Amino acid sequence: MSYINTLIRVSDDCPVQVSEIPVAKNNKKPAHLIQYELLTSNPYRFGHEELIYEVFVRQKEIPAAVLETDAAKIKDELFSKGHPCMRASALVKKYGFGAHYNEEGKIAIYPVESKAYQSFMEDKDIKVIAGMRTKKV
Repeated sequence: MSYINTLIRVSDDCPVQVSEIPVAKNNKKPAHLIQYELLTSNPYRFGHEELIYEVFVRQKEIPAAVLETDAAKIKDELFSKGHPCMRASALVKKYGFGAHYNEEGKIAIYPVESKAYQSFMEDKDIKVIAGMRTKKV
């Protein structure tokens, strides 16, 4: 699923008022940390599927040589099932980042306390959707 001109706002039950940079708790980086690294260093470079693929490749540490020959097979297997959108990302639910999809469906993240985030929230041309809650109501 991909959005256009949409802000996924911070979840209603997000535990932080000011964004926090996620950290790895062990040697293996969780998906949300890889998302953070990719989206902060490459804003609006990745669409939904591109981001999922890149996170998967990095999390599984798939070598470049394997990707040269098997990328299509890896993508086919990866996308043979559904994947949650940024509404379900820990960045939105736990760490205080909003995810903005531009007119091309490319994603960037913004801290909840930033002027850019507030601007998106007030922009009548941007659709605003809440991030998923962590706890059921």
